[in-house]
Amino acid sequence: MSIHVALHHKTSYIYDRKVEVGPQVVRLRPAPHARTPILSYALKIEPEGHFINWQQDPYGNYQARIVFPDPVDHFVVQTDLVADMSVQNPFDFFLEPDAEEFPFSYDAGLKRELGSYLEAEPAGPLLTEWLKGVPKKPQQTVDFLVGLNQRLQTEIAYLIRMEPGVQTCEETLARGKGSCRDTGWLLVQVLRHLGLAARFVSGYLLQLKPDVKSLDGPSGAEEDFTDLHAWAEVYLPGAGWVGLDPTSGLFAGEGHIPLAATPRPQSAAPISGVVGEAEVDFSFDMKITRVFESPRVTKPYTEETWQAIDALGQQIDASLEAGDVRLTMGGEPTFVSIDHPDAEEWNTAAVGPTKRPLADDLIRRLQAKYAPDGLLHYGQGKWYPGEQLPRWAFALYWRVDGKPMWRHPELIADEDENVAPAIEEAEAFARSVAQRLDINPDAATAAYENPWHFLEKERHLPENVDPADSKLDDPMERERLAKTFERGLQTPTGFVLPVQRWNAKASERRWVSEPWTTRSKHLHLIPGDSPVGYRLPLGSLPHIPEVDYPYIIPADPFAEPTELPDPDERHQKYIAGQEHPAANRQTQSGQSTGGGARGIARAALTVEPRDGRLCVFMPPTETLADYLELILAVEETAADSSIEIHVEGYAPPNDPRLNVIKVTPDPGVLEVNIQPARSWDEMVDIMTTLYEDARLTRLGTEKFMLDGRHTGTGGGNHVVAGGATPADSPFLRRPDLLRSLITYWQHHPGLSYLFSGMFIGPTSQAPRVDEARHDSLYELEIAMGQIPDAGTECPPWLIDRILRNLLIDVSGNTHRTEICIDKLYSPDGPTGRLGLVELRAFEMPPHARMSLTQQLLLRGLIARFWKTPYTAPLVRWGTSLHDRFMLPHAVWADIAGVIDEMRDAGFPFELDWFAPQFEFRFPRYGATQYQGIEIEIRQALEPWHVMGEEGTSGGTVRYVDSSVERLQVRIRGMTDGRYVLGCNGHQVPLTSTGTNGEYFAGVRFRAWKPESALHPTIGVDAPLVFDLFDTWTSRVVAGCTYHVAHPGGRNFEHFPVNSYEAESRRLSRFFEFGHTPGAATAPRSMSSPEFPMTLDLRRTH
Repeated sequence: MSIHVALHHKTSYIYDRKVEVGPQVVRLRPAPHARTPILSYALKIEPEGHFINWQQDPYGNYQARIVFPDPVDHFVVQTDLVADMSVQNPFDFFLEPDAEEFPFSYDAGLKRELGSYLEAEPAGPLLTEWLKGVPKKPQQTVDFLVGLNQRLQTEIAYLIRMEPGVQTCEETLARGKGSCRDTGWLLVQVLRHLGLAARFVSGYLLQLKPDVKSLDGPSGAEEDFTDLHAWAEVYLPGAGWVGLDPTSGLFAGEGHIPLAATPRPQSAAPISGVVGEAEVDFSFDMKITRVFESPRVTKPYTEETWQAIDALGQQIDASLEAGDVRLTMGGEPTFVSIDHPDAEEWNTAAVGPTKRPLADDLIRRLQAKYAPDGLLHYGQGKWYPGEQLPRWAFALYWRVDGKPMWRHPELIADEDENVAPAIEEAEAFARSVAQRLDINPDAATAAYENPWHFLEKERHLPENVDPADSKLDDPMERERLAKTFERGLQTPTGFVLPVQRWNAKASERRWVSEPWTTRSKHLHLIPGDSPVGYRLPLGSLPHIPEVDYPYIIPADPFAEPTELPDPDERHQKYIAGQEHPAANRQTQSGQSTGGGARGIARAALTVEPRDGRLCVFMPPTETLADYLELILAVEETAADSSIEIHVEGYAPPNDPRLNVIKVTPDPGVLEVNIQPARSWDEMVDIMTTLYEDARLTRLGTEKFMLDGRHTGTGGGNHVVAGGATPADSPFLRRPDLLRSLITYWQHHPGLSYLFSGMFIGPTSQAPRVDEARHDSLYELEIAMGQIPDAGTECPPWLIDRILRNLLIDVSGNTHRTEICIDKLYSPDGPTGRLGLVELRAFEMPPHARMSLTQQLLLRGLIARFWKTPYTAPLVRWGTSLHDRFMLPHAVWADIAGVIDEMRDAGFPFELDWFAPQFEFRFPRYGATQYQGIEIEIRQALEPWHVMGEEGTSGGTVRYVDSSVERLQVRIRGMTDGRYVLGCNGHQVPLTSTGTNGEYFAGVRFRAWKPESALHPTIGVDAPLVFDLFDTWTSRVVAGCTYHVAHPGGRNFEHFPVNSYEAESRRLSRFFEFGHTPGAATAPRSMSSPEFPMTLDLRRTH
């Protein structure tokens, strides 16, 4: 993701007469130690007729000595260079053990070598006083230098000073301001007085306008900028010369291009020499221009390109509208914390201390945008085996008709707020809600923790501990006991208000209630940490015959929705059957109305003080109208009592008249279930808003492995397609559409692998239908023949029955598959009959427009297949899926075929629109060239395999083997029959791309050695040495080296904090030199019939 910039520098001296000019020394060529790659350089001197001699000064800097044999009336120096602004990590260095802490001393030999860089000028009174403020206690050398550099930056104001020369340290400290030369020289003297070798550096400073403004501090240049600059370098044993820029307070990075580094400023001047006396007009001009920008995730498209993408989105919308497709698209984007890349909850754990506050902040931002009058609901989420507690789930509900659902957002307590309400407030709240529902307030019953359970727990504690400090190993159990005994078993946990809508048509009463009684005369909760509403002792209540039991039966999702009640009409009378006519309501045979007449209720609203706020638990309801009336009573009660609450418990019933956004925790990420979009414009608005609000919440879309490889977020970006209602779903109305989509996806592996995450393969969470399951492919082909063609009547359940047992993973899980239909028309219940198809292999793109572009391709495919169904037999890819299509070139070629077909179908996609996804998925490590031959190394794909079960203290676990990696090597300009490409002494099985002299292949290798691996005895293949072997001379003539780990042996313990650090880690592992030296034998061939395009180095051990 590099940017190439062209720098132009012109300095002009115009004399009023012809003058004699002595030898001029020009120091405007990047120094040999410049870390920024310089792709080209030019120096032009005017007037003509001069002599130039390139040389190096005593310190190794390049300098041009210019001699004019005749008098001149002008002197013009112009330089041009092109720099590759690839990221350089200024902290990527080691220190010798003796130099890791400051103060330290150089050894005698090194001190002699650094003599001229240690000579400090006598310190004046101001500098002496300033040095007294330098910390004397030992500390990490890097931290010490960072602090020293930043101190100067804050104390010395920057100014542009045109006078020649450099201020003394006393002048700079006295004025408190100076140019970059002055501050740089002051830092050099400070370092020397502290016993450190330092030198003065003059050079070019290049600053590019960032694609995204910083959330912390200044964002950098507002426009691309360059100027001559000065800074300092300090010599650190083990690291060499390290640049410090006291003007900015930063270490020198890729934007600092040194021209001359010397002990004193005079010998680092850009231009020096003697000129005869004359009046001089001086002019100076510098500018930079971006000449090349590879697609990058922070700015994937130019505005012109995006306008073309947007226009195609409108065209596809028109096609969908003309075909009456009624398509809606939503999804489940995921985000990670910007500030906590190493925290367990942002890597493997589902919940943790920072997730809830960030989720609350994000959903409130989305509320301000989409639903100011919406309801924030704090409910219970997923609960997986091995997790002590269920996860939480935050949801935002709002009415499609635009009418308010909750008018007082200030009454929803902030996540970090602690008002410590009393139990008496909970009782008063429950009784007030009962009055508003016209039921007996005395039905509100106190609920207590079960004393026998906790007394038994206390009885098992050691005799010398207190329940408030139980010393138990389990932190959750410790907290549970402490909280319960601190509150006291005699104090209610909360209050329970039994309330249920009466189903009988004969009565005018809308809600029924009753005081709940048990054999123990008190309501004792089931032990646990969940809200009171989930721990009600329903089994201890008086028995009710099954025919009288007041079951809550969800409404049929295919029922025709009616208009919802107006929230302004208080206490509306309920007319039985108005919400869902009897013909459309699901009923239970033999249900009696007698139970309701006796006021029987088996659902309850509960109120309890918990976590510093008052929590109101909503009961389940059959209809959305019932839920809206309950929530209205809760809101009025909260408003009258001026108390902030959390609404939790059961969510509103699934209903197309309600929009919802959910924010839930998943391992390592926060998942956002976005509302479905009915049009391209809605999609653009939703995704753009979500990405920006997440960024302002300090949630990002970039997660990296320790070696700098980009993983997206690791949580995926599942795309969900369907209709506004289940009856509108294009997949239920036209099952052949789903058949077309499945077939086309199976035909084009590039669609699976260009947009996927790191975890792919047959045991991944979203495997392709044909990955290592050829028998399923055969069965799927039979099933495809059973799907009715377009225009044929088809019951909605048929498509589910045909495909349910085929679109699965290897264990039979219907959810863990690339194309998931478990919410299409599930037999499990109404919540699974939503008409939705979920594509689960999509990884989270770093930029909203990248996400939109790949979703636009899916919309285009649906529009195409609705008009022209795709019918073709399935392809037996076999092992080529994990051979050919693991390589970037093959994936890109396959996507190119898809784009060509879409263009032929009337949808003018461009292949370049997916270049950002390609660079994101397959970053380039580097390339080397030799006599017109280029060898390029890119990251490729590698399936991760789930291994067998292993025993642990908590049961059994299954690890994933991610220790095997794969690279693609592509070679251009190679003469057939002359050269052979080898890797670690073995021939790379090159395959032609179809272009003369261009070939590609994969190299598979063990990158690291975990304790549990597929092949635990195979060692690490490091480094990878690529050799270009010339068969005519029997020598290796060129090559490069990919260091699987850091070449200097750095063992990173923390994940990269941003994309810059990640890119620097990736680039540091590639050397464009390092082939096998001397005479050599031809690389040995080691072919594999199953994987003919891949060299597997594990087989060489």
